[in-house]
Amino acid sequence: MTLSAPIFVLKGRAKSLARETGIPLHQALDQIARDEGVAAWSLLMSRHSRDADMSQDASSQDPDERLYQSLEPGDLLLLAARPRQGKTLLGLKLAILAMRSGHPGVFFSLEYNESDIDGRFVGLGEDRSAFRLFEFDDSDDISADYVIERLATAVPGTMVVIDYLQLLDQKRSNPPVMAQIKQLKAFAAARRLIMVFISQVDRAYDRSDRSRPGLDDVRLPNPLDLSLFDKTCFVACGELIFDSSAA
Repeated sequence: MTLSAPIFVLKGRAKSLARETGIPLHQALDQIARDEGVAAWSLLMSRHSRDADMSQDASSQDPDERLYQSLEPGDLLLLAARPRQGKTLLGLKLAILAMRSGHPGVFFSLEYNESDIDGRFVGLGEDRSAFRLFEFDDSDDISADYVIERLATAVPGTMVVIDYLQLLDQKRSNPPVMAQIKQLKAFAAARRLIMVFISQVDRAYDRSDRSRPGLDDVRLPNPLDLSLFDKTCFVACGELIFDSSAA
């Protein structure tokens, strides 16, 4: 695709628009994308990345691939972003990359239903029916106990995506989110699974002048020790901010 300016210039325009109008940065980015003839910033970045990949050497890896390659069995990854930054698509992409490597992908969602997840496959240019190792679960009962029971026979290397972190203890009958993450961390280590937790970034980040979110920006309605996660990845303005060290 042909853009009116380089990506960094478009991002600068979005930041200026956000400051001038008082709208959140992600809305400004979407407006800039529409000016370029694309419905949303995440879609613009997806097309731009795909075009860039086609012009690079075939041996090079895109950021999504590098993120996947960095994950090891037993890891817990915190994947966080503001709305409409592509965090759900990235979580699904990680499951797809795992399945292409011969590992099952299981996606638990307290947010989306079957038709929603089908739409996410389409958004990635994929056909869900082609992935026989994929399982989707949108039960209202999703919690640590539910996930552990559901994955009792999961094989090592299974990619597990949980969407999303802040809803795990929404039901009063569920244990606190801290206790659930500790339980899932022990389970992932014992079964050698990779667990990705999609998470919200607090809206206060939109009012800050920082270009990149960090752990202090993760929305935590209930106490949670983020050092329980082995690795973190934030999505902002089409970029992945990855930290492979303990949080």
